[in-house]
Amino acid sequence: MVRMASGVITVDADVDPADLAATPLRMRKALGRFASGVTIVTTAESESEDNVHGMTANAFTSVSLDPPLVLVSISTRARMDTKIAETGRYGVSILAGDQEPLSLHFAGGTQQPDLVRFVWRTGVPLLEGALVHLACTVIDSHPAGDHTLHVGRVDQLWYDDGRPLVFYTGSFRALELQGRDDGWGF
Repeated sequence: MVRMASGVITVDADVDPADLAATPLRMRKALGRFASGVTIVTTAESESEDNVHGMTANAFTSVSLDPPLVLVSISTRARMDTKIAETGRYGVSILAGDQEPLSLHFAGGTQQPDLVRFVWRTGVPLLEGALVHLACTVIDSHPAGDHTLHVGRVDQLWYDDGRPLVFYTGSFRALELQGRDDGWGF
């Protein structure tokens, strides 16, 4: 057990070092305790729904406001990694709380193609009904372990108010807003 007293961190001697190892399973369990929004990352070779490729991702973050940059982390085993490299573009749809079925569809779970409706922005497919649409051009890609970090410049964005879909400890959750909803002046 790790303890902190008077600014000094001590580790109990009775802790098995294996209980502290950063194995893939332990990493997944630990990082699953970081609540995140849920996104669908999409790309297409042309503005045709037959050419759209999409996947559910929660490894997404903003990088910079000026210039406007975001990052998606895609497994090198995923077809999406190659598709983004080929097209040089991707879209990010940040899902609303009622879009769990879309998340499951794009994660390879229950297939419900009748629910999938795209909105095209600057040649990038995005999901209708999402809280946020980001149309991005890849400006850099970095190999990182078993993933590729694709940094994208946001060419166009759109957003709406609503409750987001949240993922925590391997399950979808609802975000309950408490108090005022105006945050930092947003």
